[in-house]
Amino acid sequence: MSDEPVIKFSVDEDGVGTLLINRPKVFNAFNQEVVDLWAQVLNDAASDDAVKVIVLTGAGKAFCAGGDLDFIEEALDNDPLQNKNFLFEHVHNVARALERMDKPIIAAVNGAAFGAGMDMALMCDMRFAAQSATFAESYIAVGLTPGDGGTYYLPRMIGTAKALELFWSGKTLTADEAKDYGIVNDVFPDDQLLEKTYAFARNVASKHQLAIRACKRMVYNGLGASLATNLDMISSQMAIIQTQPGHRDCVIELLDKIKKRKS
Repeated sequence: MSDEPVIKFSVDEDGVGTLLINRPKVFNAFNQEVVDLWAQVLNDAASDDAVKVIVLTGAGKAFCAGGDLDFIEEALDNDPLQNKNFLFEHVHNVARALERMDKPIIAAVNGAAFGAGMDMALMCDMRFAAQSATFAESYIAVGLTPGDGGTYYLPRMIGTAKALELFWSGKTLTADEAKDYGIVNDVFPDDQLLEKTYAFARNVASKHQLAIRACKRMVYNGLGASLATNLDMISSQMAIIQTQPGHRDCVIELLDKIKKRKS
């Protein structure tokens, strides 16, 4: 067995964290160890002030091939409660950790994102893809329904009809097709994916973080709230942010730039 950790996490000097799924020999398919560490890293990063933005990617040629086939085979002999508990008490902790996190998380999809691997990408705030990346809600190939949040995330992203088309057919999308569907924000040549993703992440990390995080909270909270509730929440957020030094510094810097242009 390899001594390499199945999840690697590091943070650079700009505050950009990298969460690497590190099981390249099995196309980064996950087991219980992987998802438990994944959720733990996310929970730790959420409270670490050194982390401003997180990039999620996979080692080797794949992003994530979904659940490990060994587990899928073992689950054939489990009773229903055992299978539910594996999802609810382990796999779903990743989704719950991401829901609690108000820091931006960007998926750099470097290869195949299949089944739960695609769902893990959907959980992120944005997705950039390599030209060779592929996406599939491939559960139907093994007679399953999406078990990792796909039926929650995908319809909200692309609408119910298109989501059901992908669930029922198991169709594999190219990176360009995923962009056309609205699943991917942008597609880059394979050798430029990380460069472009980190450039975007560092730009976000350079901004006023309280505003970045408040914006994320308001977008997601707004999806399940009325306009009146959302406006009430955002007025409270704005009122707080306007009293913070970061906002004042940004305003002064902008005014200085305008004065220089006029002079």
